[in-house]
Amino acid sequence: MANSYLPETLRGTAAVSGLKIATLIGSLSRSVALLTVDIEHEEARAGVRDLSDPAYPVLARSLRVRRENIGATIAMLENLRTPKASALDTTEREVA
Repeated sequence: MANSYLPETLRGTAAVSGLKIATLIGSLSRSVALLTVDIEHEEARAGVRDLSDPAYPVLARSLRVRRENIGATIAMLENLRTPKASALDTTEREVA
């Protein structure tokens, strides 16, 4: 039975996780782009682009919040994706 705590296994798991995170970031980035288009379309339809205007569309306002939340999620995932060399070294030392 293979030892799942070997450094090679940890690196392989990290590589697969990194790929999954990169795929998720790509998908979320496309969602942000679509939301931006939808916001622009709604603003053009309503003829109001100023957020402080009471006539600003509710749909555009909610889409903006959603886009900001997805942007925050992307930023968090990008932080996870960047390998922390010291954390990997510590894990390898613990295994040895």
